[in-house]
Order: sequence, then structure tokens, then C-alpha cells
Amino acid sequence: MSARPGLQAIADLLDDAPRSRFHRRAVAISGMGFFTDAYDLFVISTVATLVTTQWHLSTTAKSWVVGSAILGAFFGALVFGRIADLLGRKRVYVLVAVIMIIGALLSAVATNLWVLVIARLVLGFGIGGDYPVSAVLMSEYSNRSDRGRMVGLVFSMQALGLIVGPLVALALLAGGVSHEIAWRVLLGLGAVPAAGVVYLRSKMPESPRFRAAVAGDATRALAELETFTKGSLHTNGTTSETTKIATDRDDTAGVSLWQLLRTPRLLVLLLGTAGSWLFFDYAYYGNTLSLPTILKKVAPSASLDQQLIWTLGIFVVCALPGYLMAVKFMDRIGHKKLQLIGFAVMAVAFLLLGAFSPLTTNVAPFLAIFGVSYFFVEFGPNTTTFVMPSEVFPLRVRTTGHGTAAGLGKLGAFIGVFLVPSLQKSIGLRSMLVVAAASAVLGILLTLLLPEPAGRSLDDLGHDAMFASTPAPVSVEAAVDTTFASDTGVRDVRSAPQRRRYDTIRGSR
Repeated sequence: MSARPGLQAIADLLDDAPRSRFHRRAVAISGMGFFTDAYDLFVISTVATLVTTQWHLSTTAKSWVVGSAILGAFFGALVFGRIADLLGRKRVYVLVAVIMIIGALLSAVATNLWVLVIARLVLGFGIGGDYPVSAVLMSEYSNRSDRGRMVGLVFSMQALGLIVGPLVALALLAGGVSHEIAWRVLLGLGAVPAAGVVYLRSKMPESPRFRAAVAGDATRALAELETFTKGSLHTNGTTSETTKIATDRDDTAGVSLWQLLRTPRLLVLLLGTAGSWLFFDYAYYGNTLSLPTILKKVAPSASLDQQLIWTLGIFVVCALPGYLMAVKFMDRIGHKKLQLIGFAVMAVAFLLLGAFSPLTTNVAPFLAIFGVSYFFVEFGPNTTTFVMPSEVFPLRVRTTGHGTAAGLGKLGAFIGVFLVPSLQKSIGLRSMLVVAAASAVLGILLTLLLPEPAGRSLDDLGHDAMFASTPAPVSVEAAVDTTFASDTGVRDVRSAPQRRRYDTIRGSR
């Protein structure tokens, strides 16, 4: 294939760059948007409890209140994931934040059930679009050795969204605010961080990899990167001679949606990423958004305030450390391996809860085991299902692939929102938890279809996705040992073509 001039130069520059202020700034901006996503999605469990009492909603109507934003996210991820591969990541990045503001404000002033459902659908449409763009843009900014950490940091802002929602609800209720005002304030507050995100994202550069590969303008890509990083990422010497270097392959040229759908290896990657995310989100969102109902079953006499405190305790004591540990260790352990570990613990925990009756009739043991599952959920698949689709697909279908995976994940969540309460009502809490355990087992099987992306360059992963019949074998030790021998004396694990390209670029600086 013919190559885009400068594409490999930019890719190598980004792959080999040390962590810098540029990366921290990008993580902060992307993370603020994802905090908004998480707050908007998870605060609805408390809102639904308040609205159900006020509007006398049935179980099905309550499920629509809870699930409408998730259904919107399904469509938003599919639509905006594809648009971002066609028009660019930055345009979609700003647009989805605007949509989130509109959805949050409309939700806060809803006058009846269906107005609220439609407003939440709009909100979810923006949230769904934010998933692939936040993940892929951060992935394409990142270096290869810290990519999981950086994309994981963006996703870990979900932890703050999980915690802030119950805290605000407790503050409002403890302050004597009426239930009708409280749920409107909870929903309207989602517009505040989204408004800040719009301005900050408008100042970010387009993905340099996308600009060079699709627009064919490596010089502009590097100039924008230089301006945004304010010198923290050195591009000196790269904008002139280096951008004229032809790469030895262009894995992404001409990859269309049709090619994505008819390339067997890409379909396997879609099955692995989208399938594991679907089964994970079924169990995760189904149980998390139904947690007040589940806790009511475990402790029938508990008040709403008690349920909020228990929920907040699970998030602070178990979920937050899980996110932080994932960020710290995922590039060392391996993204695929961490996903397998998390799914396994999740399956065992739900099986224990389903198998032994005392565990679901006493609050303390239930919260302990449920909390352990929550730690490993955040330490594993809740983070890695977001990270891995941003790595394993070729550049020109990267947001399409991630959007498809995220969209199907949200479809699984939507199914869980409706099915989990119905299963709990029809077959009981314990049997419902066994179904969740089976979902985790299916997640394990689908994860096995994926390669280990930790420490590997996006170019190599994209090449494997297009041309390799099976994932390239790589040990975790080799994957994470990416420091160049020529710079540090540490073992060099690059391929010969990678070394030649890097040496050529270094020579031109």
C-alpha cells in the first residue's frame, strides 16, 4: 500500500514520548467529560426512586426512567463513533458535550414521564458519542508504554461521578429539600461540568494521527501539537525533513465501514470487544442501577438515606480503589489479563451470593461480597472494556470499532436495567445473581478472542487487525518493556522495522 508521508514519523513521536504536561492536560479535559457521563448515568437510580413515589410509576415505567439514557447512549456510540472516523475526533468531541448540556437541562424541567424519558434519550445520545471519542483521542495522544494508564485515568473519573451523585442527593435530602425539587436539581447539575468541557475541548488539537493519515497534513498536525503542548512534547526537527519520510506500510489507508464488516479478523475483534462489553454492562448496570431495589430486598426496613449511605460506602471503599489500582497496574499486568481476572472474581462473587441464602438476607455479608466484586469490576472489565477497543482497531475505523463496542455494551446495560428487576421479581434475588455470574463467564470466553495490547504500538495492533489471522503472541513482560535500548540500555523489544524508522527519525532531528 502507498503510505501517507509523515504518518509514521508522528506515530513514532507520540509512541515514544515521555509522559508530560500535555498528557496530563489531555487526561484532565477528557476526564471531566467522563465524570459528567458517569454522574448523569448513575444519579438516575436515586432520581428514579424519588420520581416513582411522586408520579406513582409502575416497575416498567421506572425502568424506562432508568434506562432511557442508556438506550440513547447505544445509538449515540454507534452514530458518533462512525462520524468521528469520517469527519475527525475533535468536531464530535465538542458536539457531544453540547448535546449533554441540552439533555441535562431538559431532564431537569420535565413535566411528566415521557418528557423525562425523551430528555434522557437526548442526554444519552451525547453520552454515547463521548465514549468512543474520549477513549480513542486519548489513546491516539498517548505513548505506547503508558497508554492503558492514560486512557484508564480518563475512565477512572467515573468513580467521582459515582460518588458525587449520592453525596449531592444526601445533602439535598438532609437539607430538607423536597423530593420534587431534589431530583430536578440532581439532573440539572449534570449540565455544569459539561458546559466547562465544551470550551476546553474546543482548544484541543485534532488527533495528530488522524490529521496525518486521513487529511494527509502531517505538517499541520505537528504544528497543532506543538501549540497545544507548549513545548512539553518536543517536535523540533520533525515538521520539515521527518514529515517527508515515507512509511514502510500504511495499514489504515482505504479501510471503510464495509471493509470493517467483511474482514474476518476485524469481525473477531468486534465480537471480542463488543461481546465482552455487552455481557459486562448487563450485569454491572443492571445491578448498579437496581441497587436501591436490591438493598431493599436484603434489608426491607432500610430507609432511602440508609440505602444511599450503603451505596456510597461501596463506591468509596471498593469502587474507587479499584479504579486507582487499574490505572496503576494495568500496563504492568496486561489489559487482557486484567479483564479476565475481573470477570473471574465477578463470576465467583455472584455465584456465592446466589448459592448461599444467608448472604442475601444479612446486610453485612452481602455488602462485603458485593463490595469485593465491585473492587475487581473496577480493577478489571469496567476499565478494560473501555480501554481495549481504543487500541485494537486500525486508525480509520478506530472510533467506529470502539463506538460499536460501547454501543453494544450500552445495549447490554439497557437489557439489564429492564431484565434485572424483572428477574428479581420472578425468580428471586439469588437466581438473578446467578444469571449475572453466567454473564461474567461469557465475558471471559469472549475476552479470549482479543490480543494483548499493553505496550504495543497502535500501528502494529492496526496491522495485525488487518492482516494477521491470529493475534500476535506477546508476553506481558515483552509488552510492557518498551524503553529503547539505545536511550537507556534496557532490553529493546521493538521489531526491526520499528527500530529502522525510529533511527531514521532520530537522525533527522
